[in-house]
Amino acid sequence: MAATSFDLIVIGAGPGGYVAAIRGAQLGLSVAVIEREHLGGICLNWGCIPTKAMLRSSEVFHLMHRAKEFGLSAGNIDYDLDAVVKRSRGVAGQLAGGVGHLLKKNKVTVIMGEASVPAKGKVTVKTDKGVQDLTAKNIILATGARARELPGLEGDGDLVWTYKTALTPPRMPKKLLVIGSGAIGIEFASFYNTLGADTTVVEVMDRVLPVEDAEISAFAKKQFEKQGMKIREKTMVKQLDRGKGKVVAHIENGGKVTTEEFDTVISAVGIVGNVEGLGLEKLGVKIDRTHVVTDEFCRTGVEGVFAIGDIAGAPWLAHKASHEGVMVAEMIAGKKVHAIKPETIAGCTYCHPQVASVGYSEAKAKELGYDIKVGRFPFIGNGKAIALGEPEGMVKTVFDAKTGELLGAHMIGAEVTELIQGYVVGRKLETTEEDLMETVFPHPTLSEMMHESVLDAYGRAIHF
Repeated sequence: MAATSFDLIVIGAGPGGYVAAIRGAQLGLSVAVIEREHLGGICLNWGCIPTKAMLRSSEVFHLMHRAKEFGLSAGNIDYDLDAVVKRSRGVAGQLAGGVGHLLKKNKVTVIMGEASVPAKGKVTVKTDKGVQDLTAKNIILATGARARELPGLEGDGDLVWTYKTALTPPRMPKKLLVIGSGAIGIEFASFYNTLGADTTVVEVMDRVLPVEDAEISAFAKKQFEKQGMKIREKTMVKQLDRGKGKVVAHIENGGKVTTEEFDTVISAVGIVGNVEGLGLEKLGVKIDRTHVVTDEFCRTGVEGVFAIGDIAGAPWLAHKASHEGVMVAEMIAGKKVHAIKPETIAGCTYCHPQVASVGYSEAKAKELGYDIKVGRFPFIGNGKAIALGEPEGMVKTVFDAKTGELLGAHMIGAEVTELIQGYVVGRKLETTEEDLMETVFPHPTLSEMMHESVLDAYGRAIHF
């Protein structure tokens, strides 16, 4: 007879849920994880991982066109979209299988089905075999989020796509409209634009990548436009008229509405939490705009019920979900834990050029009342960047002028999603400008720009 009573039940097996389940099991808890669709959640199956696989294909394609610059020759350069998608799905499948193996190895009970929480400490699961009633001392809600669909802009899998269709496209778009320039929108715009789609990006805010530092946004816009993208800020798509093989978009800017025809639209206007059908309101769990309200330790206010990851609000990032999962599992097991501060979590966008940041933007630091010192260093001043043929980019650092604390770091350019981790560790260790200045960075590397950006904040940059 299968167990029905557990120390911990995790609802959702995405990067928050499966990690929480494994950590709980490692600490000796009896753990079950319930997943309605696929292990690894959106991140592994329809988000972070398959998009990176596709973007890698477009990056290689872009480099093949530049062969001559590197003294190489390549003729008849082309792509097979189905093969690109097939590789991406294969990568996702391999990793999702890996999650199943890890859960099994850690003796976590996996139940595929739809969960609800009828009362404190109770979980009901609808599976294809019927209904199972389970009990648990602790429940972690890790149900994630899905694409926000605005009225009239809903995906239809044919002319108007959400991220799922954009990852398994029925055809290559010729004239593409991307609504929203956050990480998801701009990554898809970058992918399809590189493969030759005539791409327009519409953003309701006053700049692309609106969560990034304003200077980085401006730099990104210039680069995207150089690649042939049309970027339209402070602009809204009011309605879409769907016809045969075409969509007419009604686009408003400054009170004036114009129409334009596209063959494909990708809607990337944010996400909403998967809070429905769980019985949370009846349980007394507070929900604010589709997200569960929690304290800094992911507690919902209902004893024994926690929420982690996207369902618990911004930043909507897989690594935040995983870290929260570990924290909650350790707390349940009686360990002393530290709350996760949102400003210590790095954001990475894998467009071309890449964008990465951690901590406060220059504007935010000023708004919070800091007296600041700002340093910048361009890729053009770095030997490795020039050798790579990637001279476009910059690293920007923001310091507290009084204490030398690193308040924020912002980068755009080749491989910055890998570089940002240096500053993340620095912030975690409460490093000062002095520590960073005295650190010996290896040469020739892109990381030397991180050193120079710090030096620049204090008027000491050598190579610029």
